[in-house]
Amino acid sequence: MIQAVAWKGDFLQLIDQTQLPEKLIYLDLHTVEEVFQAIRDLQVRGAPAIGIAAAYGLCLGMRDFRGASRKDFLAQLQQRIEYLSSARPTAVNLSWALRNLQSQLENLPGGDAAELKTRLLALAIELHEDDRRRCEAIAAHGQEAVPENARILTHCNTGALATGGIGTALGVVYRAHQLGKNIRVYAGETRPVLQGARLTAWELLAAKIPAQLICDNMAAALMQQGQVDLVLVGADRIAADGSAANKIGTYSLAVLAHYHRLPFYVAAPLSTFDMNVATGSAIPIEIRNSDEIRKVFGKYPITPGEVSCWNPAFDVTPPELITGIITERGILSPPYSKTIEQTINHTMLAGG
Repeated sequence: MIQAVAWKGDFLQLIDQTQLPEKLIYLDLHTVEEVFQAIRDLQVRGAPAIGIAAAYGLCLGMRDFRGASRKDFLAQLQQRIEYLSSARPTAVNLSWALRNLQSQLENLPGGDAAELKTRLLALAIELHEDDRRRCEAIAAHGQEAVPENARILTHCNTGALATGGIGTALGVVYRAHQLGKNIRVYAGETRPVLQGARLTAWELLAAKIPAQLICDNMAAALMQQGQVDLVLVGADRIAADGSAANKIGTYSLAVLAHYHRLPFYVAAPLSTFDMNVATGSAIPIEIRNSDEIRKVFGKYPITPGEVSCWNPAFDVTPPELITGIITERGILSPPYSKTIEQTINHTMLAGG
């Protein structure tokens, strides 16, 4: 299994996902500024993966702290967290990972700056391992939603490139294939940055999973012809009511699945749930540069001149269109306001 994010002892190594599938290039990052840039420029992407990368970036950002004061260390930590959190606004795993590390450090009894620095790296490594375990559990629980011979439509990239393990939605696919369920996958291309065409197709081919790539506007025809059994996607932030923000185009698939009476599942770890956001309308949506639409790969113009473009990176699928949310604690069912709160509270009580 490929590793999109890896800690190499004293620096962070990432696969530059902007170069795939043409080139497999690894980036060695040594500063917090380099990590910020990699997150903002989509060299690392996928909600869990950017959370893990940010955690290691925080370690790099604190490496230059030379004082001994615990108070001063935590003050600089706060500054670095605010900086990294601003790289991308929608994926809650980014801020969740950073706040998680901050909370654990603040709750440590005593300890000077040197001890906190050592502990910070240990916590980042554990956070990485924790995501790997969550992915494995999501993959296992997700099998309840995947029948034998299933034809699965997915969107964007939710595999090993997007997480610290085998993936969320694509992790479910990997496990179904390993179990011999004879599945077939349709991957939407995911305009405008083409994560499905460049990344998901690359992962599926490498795993030897039967798959076909489709343009995003072919999904309705595919469903109309009876070629899809379920839709399986990831999420970058899930509100308390079950509204799920995911890559732009996800909402369209949910509407189509509802019309064609097909199950629509979201797969995400509990770290993606934001209980501070009541409904999907309160989820911040990242608006990206218009050149992502005007040019393919930022190089090849496909529009006239400086035509005005609207380029939201995400949309929000309302809970009434979601059949179930696959988590490391099982598949959550409607009413989501109730089942999400119960699951989160139970997990907190269990210390998970």
